[in-house]
Amino acid sequence: MQVDLATPNFVIQEMSLGIHYNTEAGDYDITSYVKDASVFDVKDGYVDALTAPGLGIEVDEETVRRVAQSTEPWQPKEFFGPDGGIRECGMVYVRYMTKL
Repeated sequence: MQVDLATPNFVIQEMSLGIHYNTEAGDYDITSYVKDASVFDVKDGYVDALTAPGLGIEVDEETVRRVAQSTEPWQPKEFFGPDGGIRECGMVYVRYMTKL
């Protein structure tokens, strides 16, 4: 988010809260590893700029260490598009054909 805020032509930032690759981790999501998860609260479609020092969040290092001891490494899945080609993410792309 800091890079976004420092970039004059910044437009949009995706957030993976609740996305499939986070929910596959069980009870853990991006807010599980910060001491104050409210910094990522969405209000009217927006997340407030982080104002704390550094990255603007405080990492819950105890939780990170505890989870790291018993968690298997995440294996990224392959996502295939309509043409069978590998995509970098699970987004669905729709192509519209127009007759002239």
